Amino acid sequence: MKDRIYSIMQKEGLTNAEFADKIGISTSSLSHIFSGRNKPSLDVVMRIQKAYPSINLNWLLYGEGDMNQALPSQPAGIQLVSQAPENPENTDLSLSDADFRKQNCVYPPNYGSEAVVKEQIKYVEKPHPRITEIRIFFDNGTYEVFKPDR
Repeated sequence: MKDRIYSIMQKEGLTNAEFADKIGISTSSLSHIFSGRNKPSLDVVMRIQKAYPSINLNWLLYGEGDMNQALPSQPAGIQLVSQAPENPENTDLSLSDADFRKQNCVYPPNYGSEAVVKEQIKYVEKPHPRITEIRIFFDNGTYEVFKPDR
């Protein structure tokens, strides 16, 4: 199954980190799948299906059919549950583990095509605050109020 996950990444032009982020798993989890340490869990398969709903689950799970062939009128959850688990002896190892470590080229950003944004700051003067009332509290529980003349 790892070669089919790699095919999705190649088709989308994503690095390991970008693909892991898109399906909502850690980069290390994806790396463990590619190295053969772990097999993809049902949760990972469901996350791939959610991120790429056009992916054919039979192709993803068993390598049968076309990558983008839609399944006939069955919700993905029902189809997933009704399928038997992947047979570990029938995994396709046509790609070497070294192929999974390749990263896509990173091109420098093109800053020339962005629009220039000018920021203009406008200062608005507000009137100074004025004292409207002063209260003085005494230790016997009384208080006095002073109001300035305007």
